[in-house]
Amino acid sequence: MAADEDLHFPAALAAAMAVRLDRIGADGVDFEPFESFLTADETTDWFRAWTGNGALNGDDFRVFGQDGTGGYATVWLIRPGRPLVEQPIVFLGSEGETGVVARNLAAFLWLLADGFGPWEAATAHDPEPGWVPRRDHELAAVAEQFAPDRRAPAVTIIEQATQEFPGFDDAMMELCR
Repeated sequence: MAADEDLHFPAALAAAMAVRLDRIGADGVDFEPFESFLTADETTDWFRAWTGNGALNGDDFRVFGQDGTGGYATVWLIRPGRPLVEQPIVFLGSEGETGVVARNLAAFLWLLADGFGPWEAATAHDPEPGWVPRRDHELAAVAEQFAPDRRAPAVTIIEQATQEFPGFDDAMMELCR
């Protein structure tokens, strides 16, 4: 990410994050959106701290939120030449959890609508005891507005993302020192 790049969210992400801001602590989803993307310097500082590798930069990430422990939800810029909304959404947790949670922004909108946050999606194989996702009608309305033809259940969204990027965890761990 260039230092002078626009920090504003795409319209679909902005609409979903506005709804999520009203849900913090109220719906069992551990996700706190930011009001804009982190700056390039903030992203690099975080990524170096997360990996312990001072030789890296955060250019491949656009961070837009966090969980309660400080794990970050981010757009992963892995598809060269493709728009931001076509890039996958990933989670990099404060305890080393990693996961590609959605193949693109449209899928992420439906993931949120199904009651999942990035952390819940990244840890879906081992959910917190007693946690049950609850469909959110306001987030479903956002998903319907911006991605009506991309509707899918959360489990399908997570599975598709994991299948498309099976080496994500290994790639992130290789960067760690």
